[in-house]
Amino acid sequence: MKSKQKTKNMVLLALFGCIEIVLMLTPLGYIPIGPVRATTLHIPVILAGVLMGPGAGSAIGLIFGISSVIINTLTPTVTSFVFSPFYSVGEFHGGLASLIIAIGPRVLLGWLAGVLFTLLMKTTKKINVSLILAALISTLTHTTLVMLGIYVFFGSAYAAVKGVALSGLAALLLGIVMTNGLLEMAIGAVIVLAVGRVLLPLTKGKIKKTAGE
Repeated sequence: MKSKQKTKNMVLLALFGCIEIVLMLTPLGYIPIGPVRATTLHIPVILAGVLMGPGAGSAIGLIFGISSVIINTLTPTVTSFVFSPFYSVGEFHGGLASLIIAIGPRVLLGWLAGVLFTLLMKTTKKINVSLILAALISTLTHTTLVMLGIYVFFGSAYAAVKGVALSGLAALLLGIVMTNGLLEMAIGAVIVLAVGRVLLPLTKGKIKKTAGE
């Protein structure tokens, strides 16, 4: 029985990994909204976390992070240096901090989604509520950490290329959280709920044990 479940999890992990790569290679993964990009790549990461646990979520999150580096290197925008150490604009260059911003929050996204879903199932014992809240909280945390990383590591450079004073950068980044972040939260919650419910039978034993049913 354990071997059968392990096989199912491997198949799901491969599926989410493939979806992540497809999203990376198509316009569906990074949707331009003005000078920034909203992403849907967080969705397979969250699904992997809630269905298979923090480890699987982190693995798909790593693919998300690497894809961010690749996309921002090959098809850059004016602010791509904050996500890619291989891109620069004028005097502003990416570096090790770019990798931290691009990869760190994405790995944490998958881990957090898995942890949150388990905790929410234990406390609420309601699958729909647990799926929605895990998606919303992990997405908001991810977006906030990315913006915080930009502020800490590239504050002056980011403000310069965006044409705002450094004193106004916090408001600008908060605005991104409240626009892109909320949009990504809403899309993520709807899809995670719909797809998660469909795929739950593949991890039904895990769900029952977690919920105490």
